[in-house]
Amino acid sequence: MREYLHRFYREHMLAEGLVSFRVAAYESDLFIWAERELQEEASASLSSHRRDLEDFIDRQPLFRTAMRPYDVPTESPVVVKLMAEAAEQVGVGPMAAVAGTLAGLVGRDIQPYSHEVIVENGGDIYIHSSQERRVGVFAGESPLSGRIAVKIAATPPQGLGICASSATVGPSESTGKADTALVMASSAALADAAATALGNKVKDSSQVEEALAWVMGIEGVQGCLVIIGDHLGVQGDIKIEKI
Repeated sequence: MREYLHRFYREHMLAEGLVSFRVAAYESDLFIWAERELQEEASASLSSHRRDLEDFIDRQPLFRTAMRPYDVPTESPVVVKLMAEAAEQVGVGPMAAVAGTLAGLVGRDIQPYSHEVIVENGGDIYIHSSQERRVGVFAGESPLSGRIAVKIAATPPQGLGICASSATVGPSESTGKADTALVMASSAALADAAATALGNKVKDSSQVEEALAWVMGIEGVQGCLVIIGDHLGVQGDIKIEKI
């Protein structure tokens, strides 16, 4: 049986009015909130998309290791095409978007059964909600970790992605030094890829504003923030509050 990383932050996560459940397949471990328990439907969705991805990687193994955008055939599975499109927009390898892409796909697949849907995949979130929600920001050893939250207003029909990358927390690879690089975007795939790129660009606090401005220039990105040590930078439509 595959062992999954302990997502300790989930012990503090709540979504008013919704029930929560977990699904896992291959290397993916999702925590989901919906109006009712949809574990069977969510598990079928995740397994299908993850199997499509793994089958594609078996045929084209460079897709997993590419550090730059990767061209894929037009007949590729939807998960592969979404990852490749997000990577192309941002200029990173397609696996930088895997967690957000899967969160978004599973969220959309179960939306016919629940208008309110939140899918968290290793700190990468797809959200479709008619009410305001708050997403806490974890930033490792930074004194700001767990002290602020991002306020999310009612989402548009297609939902939103809010994804984070870190050089100091979790298994994700980053060439930067940010404790947290967070991006809110029109899709979870784009938010995930952009958060990775944002984190890669921040080597010290003097680079934060330039990196934020660069990410805001990507079509579909709505807001972003970076925490590095005790420094916080925010640009775009990101509303934060103390918690």
